[in-house]
Amino acid sequence: MKKALFLDRDGVINIDHGYVGKIEDFEFVDGILDFIKSAQKKGYLPIVVTNQSGIGRGYYSLEDFEKLTDWMLKKMRQAGIQIDRSHVFHCPHSPDAGCNCRKPMPGMLLEAKKRFNIDMKNSWMIGDKPSDIEAAKNAGVGNTYLTEKNRKLELKELHGF
Repeated sequence: MKKALFLDRDGVINIDHGYVGKIEDFEFVDGILDFIKSAQKKGYLPIVVTNQSGIGRGYYSLEDFEKLTDWMLKKMRQAGIQIDRSHVFHCPHSPDAGCNCRKPMPGMLLEAKKRFNIDMKNSWMIGDKPSDIEAAKNAGVGNTYLTEKNRKLELKELHGF
């Protein structure tokens, strides 16, 4: 079994400008690529779990999201992170859709567990909203960290990481 580093996208990986759906609006949070690369060296599989209600609300299309995701992953790989499209899970639904994938529901994390045979107890979830942490707990993730939105992370902040 693999241990995972679950990461919210907007506010953790990129600056949350509100409904980021285009490359020109995407800006990595300072230090996040080094953070993910260091975690990967410690044996963690990076997994992105992101609510993208901007799709369901019609602010941007699924095609826009996919194009942005491909660009983000390319930049991550250029930084030495081993990651591909299978490591990204998203919920495209609006909050009132009642789906099982929108955080705080655990659907995206449980799908990742199944896809990658993840040891949830020894995995981590980093999010900037209580719903990120609640989703992780609902999925059985053993370690969580609630960070401030758009804030640089340091591995030393995560006790036991």
